Amino acid sequence: MDADLIIVGAGAAGLWAAATAAKLGARVLLLEKTGRSGTKVLASGGTRCNLTTTLDSQGAAALYGDAAHFLAPALRALSPAAVVQHFHTLGVPTTTEPALEKVFPASQKAMDVRDALLKDANQAGVELRYRCPVTNIGFDRDTWTAHTPSGSFACRKLLLCPGGQSYPKMGTTGDGYSWLRSLGLRVIPPVPALVPLKSPALWVTELTGVSVQTVQARLLDPSGRVVSRRSRPVVFTHHGLSGPGAMDLSVHLARAHHDGKALGWHVALDLLPQVSMDALRQQLAEAARAPGAPRLVRVIGPGVPGRLLQAVTRQAGLDDANPALNVVDRKRRNKLVDALKGLLVPVHGTLSWNKAEVTGGGLDLTLVNRRTMEVRGHPGLYVFGELLDFTGPIGGLNFQAAFATANLAARHAARSVEKRNEAEPGTL
Repeated sequence: MDADLIIVGAGAAGLWAAATAAKLGARVLLLEKTGRSGTKVLASGGTRCNLTTTLDSQGAAALYGDAAHFLAPALRALSPAAVVQHFHTLGVPTTTEPALEKVFPASQKAMDVRDALLKDANQAGVELRYRCPVTNIGFDRDTWTAHTPSGSFACRKLLLCPGGQSYPKMGTTGDGYSWLRSLGLRVIPPVPALVPLKSPALWVTELTGVSVQTVQARLLDPSGRVVSRRSRPVVFTHHGLSGPGAMDLSVHLARAHHDGKALGWHVALDLLPQVSMDALRQQLAEAARAPGAPRLVRVIGPGVPGRLLQAVTRQAGLDDANPALNVVDRKRRNKLVDALKGLLVPVHGTLSWNKAEVTGGGLDLTLVNRRTMEVRGHPGLYVFGELLDFTGPIGGLNFQAAFATANLAARHAARSVEKRNEAEPGTL
């Protein structure tokens, strides 16, 4: 045996798993296809690295959608607070941005996060080999093998976390999917996620540079059904929509595009989420009867940028971007309320892999033991991190899930090796 555990992929999940397993006494070999570790860590958060969330485990779990149940044990075993404490122990103090529940290194340098993870693995005794791309994996009796151009490496426990398919120029080219398929495992087709949305509408691109901080974005399918919603900032770009509010919705649109069903989708922007539709109707009606002919901006406040307000009034059928409400009849006031509470932005795709922060899709979660990350029917094989079929929203949730699933996989694999070694004296 070349090692007790072989871990494929020296990203955030791989480095965490390697250090964890080595500290438990396992001989760990970490294989990385590129010339450095933590490449995506270094690029994340605009090189600031939003490493986790200020939410507790339960609050974080709720944001993973259909994967919430699967991830719950991992998040209980390694909470966001525990991740923060671990980095403090590694010499990386943190700071928060409470409005968006984000946690960053106090230095605002992603390199400090990567370097701490790498140092932790090195000090634990992990053997790390760079420029060692795995081409395939195999299993014979009780031995897993990772095949590379420079040779094959055998182990008892094989841990896969090579990343997904986002940012392929950084080395994450989806290699792991073919390994899983070669074992007969079901892989949900990967799609780009946390990626800006494209719009075909000229008026949308004319708003390039406009941003809205307080807004709820709802993704509507062709039937008008709300597929997902997020209350996060939205930015208009020359392609369509960006910002966390739009990007958090992208995995659903990317899936529809992959399935050839991306026509007829919209993002509805509630530009006044703090006011109910009925209350807004009442406010506009009262303003229409008030002396002095108050204008729209006076009633709704300055939260909607002027250029965007023009798009709102246009959708309501008005020519004036800031009309006096006493000249707007009831029918058009209702349309104005509809536009303010649901400005319809047509969208028809995403900016694809080169702009995607993470991958949607991956190994079917029903094939994985959620308490250990071991693949059912394949003893000794563990899959975690972005190679699994889950996607968290922007805000450190994907790093948190990577660390938490890595923690479970490493601990279970290392302890299984330890028990076997105790039962078989003289073996590794």
